[in-house]
Amino acid sequence: MYTQAGQFSKETTHDVLVVGLSKNGHLDSGAATVNTLINGQLDELKKQGLLSTDKGELRSFFTFGQANTPTILTLGLGSKDELTTEDIRELAGKIGKKAKADRVTNLAISLDAFTNDSLSSQEIAFLFGEGLALSTYEVVDYKEKSNKPDKQLESITFYSESADQLVEAATEGRAYATGANYTRTLVNTPANLLTPTDLAGEAEKLADKYGFKLEVLEEEDMKRLGMGALLAVTAGSDQPAKLIVLTYQGTDKWENAIGLVGKGITFDAGGISLKPAAGMHEMKMDMGGAGAVLGAMESIGQLKPDVNVVAVIPSAENMINGSALKPGDVVRAMTGKTIEIRNTDAEGRLILADAVAYARQLGVDYLVDVATLTGAVVVALGDYTTGAITNNDAWMKKVTEASEVVGEWIWQLPSHKPYKKMLATSNVADLNNAPGRAGGSITAGLFIGEFVEDTPWVHLDIAGTAWQDKATANGPAGATGAMARTLTRLVVSHT
Repeated sequence: MYTQAGQFSKETTHDVLVVGLSKNGHLDSGAATVNTLINGQLDELKKQGLLSTDKGELRSFFTFGQANTPTILTLGLGSKDELTTEDIRELAGKIGKKAKADRVTNLAISLDAFTNDSLSSQEIAFLFGEGLALSTYEVVDYKEKSNKPDKQLESITFYSESADQLVEAATEGRAYATGANYTRTLVNTPANLLTPTDLAGEAEKLADKYGFKLEVLEEEDMKRLGMGALLAVTAGSDQPAKLIVLTYQGTDKWENAIGLVGKGITFDAGGISLKPAAGMHEMKMDMGGAGAVLGAMESIGQLKPDVNVVAVIPSAENMINGSALKPGDVVRAMTGKTIEIRNTDAEGRLILADAVAYARQLGVDYLVDVATLTGAVVVALGDYTTGAITNNDAWMKKVTEASEVVGEWIWQLPSHKPYKKMLATSNVADLNNAPGRAGGSITAGLFIGEFVEDTPWVHLDIAGTAWQDKATANGPAGATGAMARTLTRLVVSHT
């Protein structure tokens, strides 16, 4: 898909060549070559004000036979020296969207225009591989299709004087994006088409594709193991729960293993503590944590890092029938701790309690759980930033560093003792699953922390970041794929 070349020439054939224009007026060597080939048209169009150097502004014009590539697309870079990784990712997204709209299959990019003292050509290639793939993702719909043939980017050439391995870097960036896009597809899928059984089927596909070890626990297995919290949630549904385990062993010896745990509620009606009807159709996205974990495993399968990973996904529906969990019920988790149910819509923490305990039993040394857990995190942080709780500052730092590399913001919430005491406010059980609105995201995360013991652990609440109502440069409205790339980076950088 990717090719690296030194100089664009008149004989080179692409559908479109992208040239970056910065406010300093200086043309990089690639743009200068293009300008010469087309008899100074770039300079002339700039003088006439027909080309913009404002960041993100796109302009296109034809070469009219002066080069075999018929179209030049200029992209304003603003002040080139101030470009950041997030800027490049967004600029790549703008190019990707434009290429998709114009049905471009063969794209070329004059890459050196985007580099500065902070960003190498190799980093730029990674960001283009990532950004182009993220931006061209399409939400699968079920409308009647037209007969118009589908066209996608098939070939991307980077023109650069750099000796860096640009193809390898772009391929790695695309692997990150592929995982995030897989997450998006899972989260966007209607709940009738993605039950817990279907989610286990997706895990099986990954296992077959990449050679992962797969284990799927059925409800009888959960009863045997004493997973009363997970079984309590699934009691209200006709769909059987699944506990999905994918194992990737990247080293000869099983050690230093990371456990990735993702909440897999494929539809959340709230149970007897029923959610409002308005917006309930979006509750197909309550398996966003499971989607992020499976998306990360897709990327890990492609990248094959020298790291050991266990992915654990508790999956169920939170529905209502005559056997459904009721407020006031007391259930016993796998660890033996008892839980009083004050709110059946606080179900994610219940299934995660048994899942993190099982992950520990499998021998992981570090834990990250990802969940669309609380509405409170949306109130606190909006849909831009993921909330986090931890029991280990060093592990939290590694997770945060991974998130910063891929541009997914995380904010650590406090976990002081008074919050933990709020969990012990039941008169009949060890824990209260919903001690009140105050500090709701914190107490929800700390509830899960009650089951990780001393294993270094980070909880990521993506209730706000897993879904967006408006399109961005790097994707359409709907599922965002939040945390799939962060988890991938965390695993790849783990030593």
